[in-house]
Amino acid sequence: MKIQILGTGCAKCQLLEKNAREAVQELGLTAEIEKITNIDDIMSMGVMMTPALAIDNDVKIVGKVLTKDHIKELLTR
Repeated sequence: MKIQILGTGCAKCQLLEKNAREAVQELGLTAEIEKITNIDDIMSMGVMMTPALAIDNDVKIVGKVLTKDHIKELLTR
């Protein structure tokens, strides 16, 4: 599983990454967490607002910081 955090590195992007890492750890999953900070790469995924979260290249949420519990819910669907 690959989790992608899309954002330029702002505080919200960092919080989303932290929450994603904690969710993966609490669920005991093996996942690669990738930070995508290049604006061209972000836009190529159809994202116009950051932060955004993608799972296996599928954008799940845009413009919000999800809580750890919300991310866990996405990961277990």
